[in-house]
Amino acid sequence: MTRGDEEPIPLADRLSSGAFRLLVGLFLLMPYRRRVPAMGWTFAHVVAPLAGWRRRIRDNLALACPDLPAAQVRGLTRAVPDNAGRALIEIYSGTEFTARVGAEDRLSGPGLPALEQAAAAGRPVILACAHFGNYDAMRAALAARGWKVGALYRPMNNRAFNRHYVPAIEAIAQPLFPRGRAGLAGMLRFLKGGGMLCLGFDQFDRHGATLRFFGLPSQTVLTPAELALRYHALLLPVAGIRQPDGLSFRVEVGEPVAPDDPQAMMQALNDDLEGLVRAHMDQWFWVHRRWKDLSGRPDADDSPNLGAQGPSTAPPETVSLAPREGL
Repeated sequence: MTRGDEEPIPLADRLSSGAFRLLVGLFLLMPYRRRVPAMGWTFAHVVAPLAGWRRRIRDNLALACPDLPAAQVRGLTRAVPDNAGRALIEIYSGTEFTARVGAEDRLSGPGLPALEQAAAAGRPVILACAHFGNYDAMRAALAARGWKVGALYRPMNNRAFNRHYVPAIEAIAQPLFPRGRAGLAGMLRFLKGGGMLCLGFDQFDRHGATLRFFGLPSQTVLTPAELALRYHALLLPVAGIRQPDGLSFRVEVGEPVAPDDPQAMMQALNDDLEGLVRAHMDQWFWVHRRWKDLSGRPDADDSPNLGAQGPSTAPPETVSLAPREGL
């Protein structure tokens, strides 16, 4: 079906997209330093209660951190959506956001020398990313070095949203590859050509291996490790850590993951992420149903979207190379 043959966008989708754009437009009228915390407050006190996020956060914390004090749990039911709201308006702030991140070199961490060596040598790199801090701060910081940073994304069901969301994330770093056969093929060509590819790994994947996260069995995608082995790519975790001022970031490049069995490699990434989350409990998106098999809830949707049609604050799409993908 060509673009001209696409079915009309339903009125409800156009209305919800329009309402969202109006909301974002109002926030964009504010100075940046007021805009970001204001959107965080809106997510913490309006979006989270309406979307049921507070319940999900409490449920996940009860599984992963059962000894956490009740006062800290209450605080996290507000702090986690606050961070998500900040990340979303930062995406839509365009050059105001990228210029702040790129104004000075924000990269640090034990894996930075290996990343620099790979970039100089043209070696493929897989950046293992999570729904933590602001993923786009990482993309912006790497792009500011002149490195091409690719990522796979999932087009939203609401095509009206795609028309403004995709240009917003493209403005931060390119190339981006839409999920689907053509997008996956382009992603693999980019990686084989020596690109840096961001892949998410922290969501539940029903086709994944049963590994451990916070000491609990967690279905974990193996694709980042499998691709690293297949294409001799450097595999390392990267995270954009929000700083105490709520506006700036430090981009932490973790230790490279040594080639091994894919399950061992992904377990190393789970362990690294767990340590990062424990150090910054408010910056991981505890809304995900990361432990679906343990939660007792039948919900199938594990998207970080605001309901079925809302905008995603996600890092690159988790991708599985299970046989169903035909790769």
